[in-house]
Amino acid sequence: MPAASQSADSFYIATPIFYVNDVPHIGHAYTEVAADVLARWHRQAGDDTWLLTGTDEHGQKILRTAVANDTTPKQWADTLVADAWLPLLKTINIANDDFIRTTDERHEKAVTIFLQKLYDDGFIYSGEYEGYYCVGCEEYKQLDDLMETADGDFAGTLVCKIHGRPVEILKEKNYFFRMSDFQQKLLDLYESQPDFIQPESVRNEIISFVKQGLDDLSISRSSFDWGIQIPWDHSHVVYVWFDALLNYISAIGYGTDTENFERRWPAVQLVGKDIARFHAVIWPAMLMAAGLPVPRRVFGHGWLLVGGEKMSKSKLTGIAPSEITDTFGVDAFRYYFMRAISFGQDGSFSWEDLSARYQAELANGFGNLASRVIAMVTRYRGGVIPTGVELSDADQAIFATGLRVTAEADAAIERLAIHEALASIWTLVDDLNGYITIQEPWALSKDPANAERLDAVLFTIVRGLGTLAVLLSPVIPDAAATLWTALGGTGAVADQNVRTASEWEGGPSVSPLPASLFPRIEQPDTAVTT
Repeated sequence: MPAASQSADSFYIATPIFYVNDVPHIGHAYTEVAADVLARWHRQAGDDTWLLTGTDEHGQKILRTAVANDTTPKQWADTLVADAWLPLLKTINIANDDFIRTTDERHEKAVTIFLQKLYDDGFIYSGEYEGYYCVGCEEYKQLDDLMETADGDFAGTLVCKIHGRPVEILKEKNYFFRMSDFQQKLLDLYESQPDFIQPESVRNEIISFVKQGLDDLSISRSSFDWGIQIPWDHSHVVYVWFDALLNYISAIGYGTDTENFERRWPAVQLVGKDIARFHAVIWPAMLMAAGLPVPRRVFGHGWLLVGGEKMSKSKLTGIAPSEITDTFGVDAFRYYFMRAISFGQDGSFSWEDLSARYQAELANGFGNLASRVIAMVTRYRGGVIPTGVELSDADQAIFATGLRVTAEADAAIERLAIHEALASIWTLVDDLNGYITIQEPWALSKDPANAERLDAVLFTIVRGLGTLAVLLSPVIPDAAATLWTALGGTGAVADQNVRTASEWEGGPSVSPLPASLFPRIEQPDTAVTT
């Protein structure tokens, strides 16, 4: 397969594009925040970074939803994007570089170019197909993907294991992609690039699936017309997944802007584990057929669970992000989901856990630390940060911790282990709080003979706090920016190199924090727990 031309310091990360059949919930926001944290970290490291997200607006599910709401698919999509999906990005503070819609002209043009190439090169042919189709997944299903229900509204019928809803039997004359040609090439890819699919559980599942044998893929539909037309046969529209997967390259200029495409591609792709097969099997096979590099990495993260089940609007377990941010704030939302859940595994959400972590880690841990440091420098030295101090072993240990956690966090981010990065960074929070308790600057301030020692302590805690502001900026950008200003940091905290966080520069003095970074709050009144 072709080698990637992307430079070593380039970082392109993409979320899946989300269906506009309903409004977003915290499961969608979880993926967005993870991608945003990774992108912000790489930006602060000086990498040429690009973050893409967007919406998937074609297919039978969108058509049926629009008809059920007495509107057209395009009008439905326009409304959902404007009223729900774009506001989501603002609600959770996502700094995306682009937002792609599959109804964009640039996307439709790229899909047409890609399809025509595969057709001209003999990778697409016409044929007939009959099988079980799940409209919710927009996918033909094998019997292993289905189950027969014993009770309820659908008793005795075959339903999708993911959606729990009946599948339909479809028989159509379609166009097919010769995916079976790529079985061995995919297995060779997985072996030669062990980190192509992560985490290991998803990788093993994908390899097992491919080893069972691949069928050719139906890539067109003729029973409805909401989609991109097949360029050589306008009676067919492109299968929604074949269309949607191409957003990752249509957004960066495939077929129209070679320079930008080669600058950005390949991407790191974050997806839910339930759609990992599309991204780790179909998508690289498509790219191989087109002679393009495969993604740098496909990471299939776990599900957010409520009551032991995957979060779902249809099952009334979906929670709007604003239900959390309205009470706890945006930074707390971002921090909680990145810290509380091991990225790559399923994680349960509960209001009790969110509240407990907020109080212990953000309000009492980090927020109180910030307030204490600023207050002590203001009270004991009129806000002037001491300089020219002589550091003790205890002081130097704090600086060593800052260097260590910076390296550990950066290595964790490279593994996409955001939770591990935060856990490492938090050791500096804990060490600084412990250091203050042991050094007792309030006691030192009472005796002029301890002035030099007090200066060293204040200098140490200010430097440690500034390091934290830089390291935490990708996760809690608003709080980090507020703290950075109070510390007198030079420039914007988002512009500081995260890989050399302890080398941050600032002015001679601190200024008061406008308010507590994470004020204490009461437990929210809600019945949604796990």
